[in-house]
Amino acid sequence: MKRQKAFTLFAAVLVTGMLITPVTAPDAQDAGPSIATLRGAAPLDRTNSAPRIPQTEETDRSRGRNYPEQPPTIPHKIDGYQLDKNGNQCLSCHARTRVSESGAPMISVTHFMDRDGQALATVSPRRYFCNQCHVVQARTPDAVPNTFVDIDSLLAVENKPGAN
Repeated sequence: MKRQKAFTLFAAVLVTGMLITPVTAPDAQDAGPSIATLRGAAPLDRTNSAPRIPQTEETDRSRGRNYPEQPPTIPHKIDGYQLDKNGNQCLSCHARTRVSESGAPMISVTHFMDRDGQALATVSPRRYFCNQCHVVQARTPDAVPNTFVDIDSLLAVENKPGAN
């Protein structure tokens, strides 16, 4: 019994010592190989200055899509747009009844279907919050190299005479 109490006391002292022992960061010389991250070369114990907020792409042209059913990006600023349960400012231009006067593309007919595929008279509640899928396109360099090739380009190469 005394032996068990002594072991419990020893374990408690050991754990307490581990918890209050300060952990020091290794010197920069001891850091070893560097790993490229979005933080850059800053060590974890330092804070980088925040990058500048990129400008929003402001065009009236829609961007190409990379795959079927890809949500289009938003080609304009939406800062200050009301987009909550009480109102959706996107619909002031993109609603079926407003596109003739605004010149904006109408939202897809799929946004008027419920989860069972039944057509609705108004936008489905599941499709009401536009920026769940659609994002504003910012003018930024690619974070990683992109080697994506769409299916049309692949088929064009495959169907080219002498390609085989």
